[in-house]
Amino acid sequence: MPESETPKINVRIEPWGADDLWLEQKLMGDPAMTTYLGGPESDEKIAARHARFLELPVSGKGQMFKIIDVATGEAIGGVGYWEREQSGETVYEMGWGVLLPFQGRGVAREATRQAIAAARSEGKHRYLYAFPSVENAPSNGICRTLGFMLVEEFEYEYPPGTGNLMRCNDWRLDLFENG
Repeated sequence: MPESETPKINVRIEPWGADDLWLEQKLMGDPAMTTYLGGPESDEKIAARHARFLELPVSGKGQMFKIIDVATGEAIGGVGYWEREQSGETVYEMGWGVLLPFQGRGVAREATRQAIAAARSEGKHRYLYAFPSVENAPSNGICRTLGFMLVEEFEYEYPPGTGNLMRCNDWRLDLFENG
């Protein structure tokens, strides 16, 4: 069913918590969920990523959120941003994922919009980047819809250290402009 005919889901974002490892395992440990990311990650890498997510707000270097279905209170995905260096400047990078049964219903777009608002309210970094695979039409559509500017297409090793190269779009959003 096309997204326009699929019932939308009302969502909110909540800070990622210590008990959300199961969600990261579903998002990054499932081959179907990681099609555009080079395949599933090991349990060890997922646990390390979860620990980094928990450290982000403590260090002041970003924030991860779980995406909550308002009607059920169920966690159905994740979205967040973290610091990285880009062209000699500290910026935010952003990523998101929604569990398969909830995709195509506006969840990622709305949760990403809310996470952008959180990053913008910090007033810390001017730019926010997203790097979806050129083949990931839904994620590229989210970037386009939410006002990101397409900078370029490039090759990126992901996950780092694996030798797996993917073609990505480099999307940039100016957080200091009105959103």
